[in-house]
This record gives sequence, structure tokens and C-alpha cells, in this order.
Amino acid sequence: MPDTAAPTGTLAQQRNADRELNAARLLRASAKHSFDPLTEVDWAAPVDPDHYALPAHRVTLYGTPLWDRLDERQRAQLSVHQLASTTAAGIWFELVLMEGLVRHVYANDLTTGHAQYALTEVADECRHSTMFARYIAATGYPSARPTRRAERLGRLHMFLNDTTMTFAGAIFVEEFTDAMQREMIRDESLQPLARSVARIHVVEEARHIGYAKPELERRWARMTPARRALFRHALAHLARQSVAEIVHPRVYSLAGLDPAEARRAAAANPHWKQARVDWSRKAVDFFSDLGIITPATTRRWQRASLLP
Repeated sequence: MPDTAAPTGTLAQQRNADRELNAARLLRASAKHSFDPLTEVDWAAPVDPDHYALPAHRVTLYGTPLWDRLDERQRAQLSVHQLASTTAAGIWFELVLMEGLVRHVYANDLTTGHAQYALTEVADECRHSTMFARYIAATGYPSARPTRRAERLGRLHMFLNDTTMTFAGAIFVEEFTDAMQREMIRDESLQPLARSVARIHVVEEARHIGYAKPELERRWARMTPARRALFRHALAHLARQSVAEIVHPRVYSLAGLDPAEARRAAAANPHWKQARVDWSRKAVDFFSDLGIITPATTRRWQRASLLP
């Protein structure tokens, strides 16, 4: 789905000026509030096996008969493995995002603040992916690789080279993750290592969202009705697949549970459905206000438990 031609005249000049003002603001914020996770996080601190990494009610099996079969330490470990799996999915998405941002820079003028901030964001995401990989290793979770389904989806996105979808996907995934991690930061009973990682990510991802949203608004305004209709369905599919990726079946195997049984229990669990709705809310509201989510596509978002 190639992007449409840029607008001309005064409107284009104003949009470019707005773009540059936003980029300047984000570059200033990056200079003041960027972190090196290799030195900012205490990686040497032991990970307490009795500490939850996520609030208990946000674990996929909370409140189910399978949850009742686990003792308290097993429940805590399930939360740790769930977060590690989510973090592994985060690495997958950040790699796809970085590839899209580099393509975006390649097609733009590097003397602009807009292009320079894109490179700054790539640098942020490189540090985040390294931080996530360190967290996964610290928890003992066995892999940072995505599922084969996710790998295929990522390769398809790279092949299509749809920059607009890159920005829309970034908004969804980053708002979803941001909502989850803000809950973690507020809960002082959770694993300190997980909360340290979340705190760095929340601060820096706020800038990334502030870069992607006006860019998506600008591109959406230029789309033809036919392309908008296609884009609405494609984004709903991407959102659904992204959320499906965050809990790998091995999370349940590591807990001594049958993965197929556990996945069915999680899919039917109203607590887990509510978590996905809550964490998706800001992205869904933004897409709805923009006209990307409409009555014609609402059902697809509901089937993915991203709308009530």
C-alpha cells in the first residue's frame, strides 16, 4: 500500500512547519531524559521468585480453575514468564519499527529535525531491545524469539513497506505497553527489576507516541476513501495479532500446565479480556476519534478483546 503524494502549497508548508516544531520539542526532551539501561538498572540484584512481575489480576489465568491449582510461588512465576514473553514480543515489534523508521529516514531529508528525531528514536529502541533482552535473561525465560506467526507478519510488513502502518502499529503497541507498565510502576509490591525496566520504557516511549500520532494524522488526512477502508481492516488485523503474540504458549508449559488447556482458559477469562480492553483504551480512543475505527470495523476489535 504505497503512500499517497504529498500535498502542495501553503497547507504543505504549514504541515512541515508543525512537523519541525514537534521534532524540535522531542529532540530537546530526548537530550534531557534519555537513559542507558546498562548502567541505570541494577542487573546484579537477585530476582525474588516470590515477587510478581505483573499485578495478579492482570495475569492471563487469574480467577480460573487453573489459577487455583497453582501455589503462590507458581502464580508469581507465571506472572514473571508472562511479562518476559510480552517483553520478547516487544523486541520483535521494536525491530520491525526500527526497520520502518530507517526506511522513513531514507526517504526524507536528513537535515530536517523530523528525520533526525526518527534516528533518535531508533537509538532509543536499540537500547530498549537490549534492556528487554537483559530482563528476559535475568528471569530465566528461555527465548527472546517471536513465534513463527509473528516472524511471518514482520517479514510481510517489511515487504509491503507501508510507513503509515508502521506509525499506526507503533501507536497501538506503545499505548498498550505504556498502560500496562504504568500499572507496574504504581504497584510497589511488584518485582523491582521489572518496575525499573518499565520506568525507563514509559519515559522514552511517551516521546515515540508524540512523534507517531501527528504523523499518522497527517497521512490519514491524505488517504483516499478506498485506501482508508483497506487500512482500517489491516490495522485491526495487526492489533489482534500483536496482542496474540504477547503470551507465548511456553509460558504455560513452564508452569507445568497444558498449553492448549491454558490458552482456552485465558481466552475465556473475563479478567484477561478486561486487561486487554484497559490497556488498549488510549489507542482505541485515538483511532476512533481519527475515524480509523468505525462501526464497520468495531466488531473486529471486539473479537480481539480490544473493545468492550
